[in-house]
Amino acid sequence: MRSSARAVDQMRAVSLVPGYAKYAEGSCLARFGDTHVLVTASLEETAPSFLRGSGKGWVTAEYGMLPRATLERTRRESAAGKQSGRTQEIQRLIGRSLRAVMDLSAIGERQIVIDCDVLQADGGTRTAAITGGFVALAQCVGFMKKTGMVVKPAIKDHVAAVSCGIVGGQAMLDLEYSEDSTAQTDANFVVTGSGGLVEIQGTAEGAPFSEEELGTLLKLARKGVGELVVLQKAALA
Repeated sequence: MRSSARAVDQMRAVSLVPGYAKYAEGSCLARFGDTHVLVTASLEETAPSFLRGSGKGWVTAEYGMLPRATLERTRRESAAGKQSGRTQEIQRLIGRSLRAVMDLSAIGERQIVIDCDVLQADGGTRTAAITGGFVALAQCVGFMKKTGMVVKPAIKDHVAAVSCGIVGGQAMLDLEYSEDSTAQTDANFVVTGSGGLVEIQGTAEGAPFSEEELGTLLKLARKGVGELVVLQKAALA
């Protein structure tokens, strides 16, 4: 039994609150236990320069943590004058994950910016950002449909993400920080609603993990993503 009294294949309490931000074309407050991420989707009428004249649009993401999202205050990266490598890697992951389920030609030469602000962190901030990011993106596309900017389906499938790991020799779903920080293997899985794999990030701390253990973690991830997709559909209903 885990410290949170969850079963090894049990998600934390998850909630996806759509329309949380008043002014954004799409938004979602994603809560995975004590990890809370506010995601907004903002529509820009011009595409990046490398897409101009192509007829295609773009979805990109920015990610950041509030100074007291963790136990101790961390300096704002804007005050430091540069983003950390971790921040850049996470926001690229979020963008790739959401673009994987988009028909970018359907939105024309426009850009949707997904802003992910971590209000409180207890492990799994990137997976919460991707899962909530899809809800915000879908709302933004819905706005574009209502205003006549989109006339054909732009979203091909749901996408969600979850962390898994091996802690104390036991495979577990949806790690909180106390588990993530002591895991022998830590992995993040991005999976579509139909079961397609978008990205797997897996790291061993100490002993390598086996192909069989990877399969066990993937099975847990598919279970978790299935539950998350149900919550996404309810949030967008």
